[in-house]
Amino acid sequence: MRLKPGALLRLYSLCGILMQVAATKNKVRGSQGQFPLTQNVTVVEGGTANLTCRVDQNDNTSLQWSNPAQQTLYFDDKKALRDNRIELVRASWHELSISVSDVSLSDEGQYTCSLFTMPVKTSKAFLTVLGVPEKPQITGFTSPVMEGERMQLTCKTSGSKPAADIRWFKNDKEVKDVKYLKEEDANRKTFTVSSTLDFLADRNDDGAVVSCRVDHESLNSTPQIAMQVLEIHYTPLVKIISSNSWPEEGQSIILTCESKGKPVPEPVLWTKDGGELPDPERMVVNGRVLSISFLNKTDNGTYRCEAKNPIGRNSTEYVLIVHDPNALAGQTGPDHALIGGIVAVVVFVTLCSIILLGRYLARHKGTYLTNEAKGAEDAPDADTAIINAEGSQVNAEEKKEYFI
Repeated sequence: MRLKPGALLRLYSLCGILMQVAATKNKVRGSQGQFPLTQNVTVVEGGTANLTCRVDQNDNTSLQWSNPAQQTLYFDDKKALRDNRIELVRASWHELSISVSDVSLSDEGQYTCSLFTMPVKTSKAFLTVLGVPEKPQITGFTSPVMEGERMQLTCKTSGSKPAADIRWFKNDKEVKDVKYLKEEDANRKTFTVSSTLDFLADRNDDGAVVSCRVDHESLNSTPQIAMQVLEIHYTPLVKIISSNSWPEEGQSIILTCESKGKPVPEPVLWTKDGGELPDPERMVVNGRVLSISFLNKTDNGTYRCEAKNPIGRNSTEYVLIVHDPNALAGQTGPDHALIGGIVAVVVFVTLCSIILLGRYLARHKGTYLTNEAKGAEDAPDADTAIINAEGSQVNAEEKKEYFI
């Protein structure tokens, strides 16, 4: 049977169509085991993000990366978007990796990797961009601050995403009772956070270091810190120190007036009993030190030390009592009369006790019933009791026991 040329051509076309359908079915069947794999990525603003798409089984099917705006970035190894920040890292039948440098907040979003099978298969990767907080600043401090005044220090930082955390420290000790405020920036992506430290100025805070610390995941465990040294002005604190705890006539004594204040107190003023020092020749003032030589009873009294600075003044007192060394010796020597009296009383009590004991033994010289002299409770005396108990005078004499 001979086929016409037209019929033969139609037969060849039909065979080609059948072969294409079979190939397509095989391709679809093979593509059922092909899936692109991606991972979410987090990067700090200004850093570099690496996007990787992998396929374990691939029969030469193309891979493509597209951005959140569905713009193609790379199709296999061919760059599709003119952006110098986007570069090809690796392209093969099993992987398509690209990098995005100098990442900005606008780059954040969902990126898509497409595997061009029938049907097309996709995998999503979300790119998170962290906003780095700006270096914090402390405001509200005026120097100097008077003791007792209220202080309000505010620490502020902007540009963080998510919102940063602020902590206060005073000399490395954390202060917990603070106010915290979070506000969204105009770009609606980052935040401005502030915290306020409120306290009353105290002299113990003078020279203290107050620090504001900003913690954020973009800082890689290295917080940003702002510091402020406090300067507190306060009235002097005055104290007198004596060189002699038991001053005696003829001795010397040195009284030192210690004063601490800010600003530094002026030279101190010494007075006695509310007036000037009565004997400048023996009572010499050298700065904060008062020296008194050749003490006598007339030096007894109340000595006052007064210190002042521009903030105020303060004073303290010391009561001086000069002792008589002879009276002291008489008081501290042994009291022989008292000791002799005590000894006499002890001896007398001992003798009386011995005499009473001897009289008692003499009056009870004789016998007492032993355990063998039973049943003689009604006898008039001990001898009779023994005789009645045993019925024999001889036995009674044998059962007597005498005190010697």
